[in-house]
Amino acid sequence: MAITAQMVKELREKTGAGMMDCKKALTENDGNMEQAIDYLREKGVAKAAKKSDRIAAEGLTHIEVENNTAVLLEVNCETDFVTKNDQFKTLLTKLGKHIVAKKPATVEEALQQKIDGEETVESFINSVVAKIGEKISLRRFTILTKSDNDSFGSYLHMGGRIGVLTLLEGTTDEQVAKDIAMHVAAVNPQYVSRDAVSEDEVKREREVLKTQALNEGKPEKIVEKMVEGRLGKFFEDICLLEQNFVKDPDQKVKKYVADKGATVKTFVRYEVGEGMEKREENFAEEVRNQINNK
Repeated sequence: MAITAQMVKELREKTGAGMMDCKKALTENDGNMEQAIDYLREKGVAKAAKKSDRIAAEGLTHIEVENNTAVLLEVNCETDFVTKNDQFKTLLTKLGKHIVAKKPATVEEALQQKIDGEETVESFINSVVAKIGEKISLRRFTILTKSDNDSFGSYLHMGGRIGVLTLLEGTTDEQVAKDIAMHVAAVNPQYVSRDAVSEDEVKREREVLKTQALNEGKPEKIVEKMVEGRLGKFFEDICLLEQNFVKDPDQKVKKYVADKGATVKTFVRYEVGEGMEKREENFAEEVRNQINNK
């Protein structure tokens, strides 16, 4: 397939590799982005790629907790200015309270539900759009439920640019749960534990690490031992319980939680705009247009 400049740009952003290396990697792998990332890593010219794409759209995350139900949601808008608007903040709160109470299964279902017994959620959002003058959308939400013996941890970073909701079993100490939420916000793990990582993902990483070690000229008899050691680092990078706790780097998260008599059931982390494309603008041209239109 034809390798476009946009594909090369995307691969550079994901790996930090040079333009020619990225073009060659894409060409060798017929434009397959994931295979191209592995190719660059095997050659030792790329860092481990993160799953999340670059941050794009504006907006905020919001957390609403009501007894044993909690929701983390993301609402997008066009500019950062709108996130500071009181009407936008009121919208977040009303949507959070509605979702916690009605527990819709999807965004589409939520939009068609009645809010305050009158208009639909979709109509309510549109009425705010009419007042603010910008496109606003409910992008996603995750609802968690717990028992009386468990605890939610909620944390909003940078005013809501990052939102994290955790659920810990075996403790009602909300501060412990919040500590874990703060760690998740800072370190961005992908899974709770090693058990949650699929066999295919582990196998793929093992193959990459093996090829990488052989390309470094390491003797084949010690490659397997090296791969297992590096695989441990791989798990530390992506698994919450394997990571050094941000508030006490001398201990792992799993020890901190276990010492509290608790276990991490799950967590949800939203970063505003992740995985969304933002229109590419030429700032100088934008300024010229604004001047010419006056």
